[in-house]
Amino acid sequence: MENKNLAKSDCGCDPYLLSLVETTQGQESTVRKSNRTGLLLASVTGGAAIILSAVCFPFVSPALRRVVLPYVPASTQQVENVMKALSKSHSGGSKLIDLGSGDGRIVLAAGKKGFQSHGVELNTVLVLYSKLNAWRNRIKNATFSRQDLFKVDYTKYNNIVIFGVEEMMPELEQLFEKSLKSSSQVIACRFPLPNWKPIHVIGEGIDTVWVYEV
Repeated sequence: MENKNLAKSDCGCDPYLLSLVETTQGQESTVRKSNRTGLLLASVTGGAAIILSAVCFPFVSPALRRVVLPYVPASTQQVENVMKALSKSHSGGSKLIDLGSGDGRIVLAAGKKGFQSHGVELNTVLVLYSKLNAWRNRIKNATFSRQDLFKVDYTKYNNIVIFGVEEMMPELEQLFEKSLKSSSQVIACRFPLPNWKPIHVIGEGIDTVWVYEV
């Protein structure tokens, strides 16, 4: 320390000016440290946001790509209403398909009731999530696949469940008219088919279920 002060006095500089220079250098050092800390925090925060977006994206992205149909989990009441509709089924069969099955809760609930149930979903993460839940709950008659609902062989199923949006229901109605075998049953949730007359209406509001017989 003494050597440093001696060197300063030997340079012939004004001590006051030297103190100003030292103060300025100290402030610059503090600013640089602050900037580095800010950049580090920004990098960590940005990285966390990217990871969170990557994890959440599959759950909010459209599950049925022909129309904008984001993943919205069925409520407990909606699941119960679908089960009530299935209990009233006159289809004479126990094979069920859920179109846009999401996290698989309808398929799993139907599987527990003894239906050979299958979920169709375009979102790979949701399909894997549903399969994991089926495995964890040991429901062997509940299966899932990544598939376009417009390319399904509907002749294999007696009960068709669809959680759609209003814009897609007319197109689905036409698809069902061409593809479903007689005595099949369609259970529409949230929105009805525009021209078919339901044989049962269960629930109310967003939990309403319309039951149609082909």
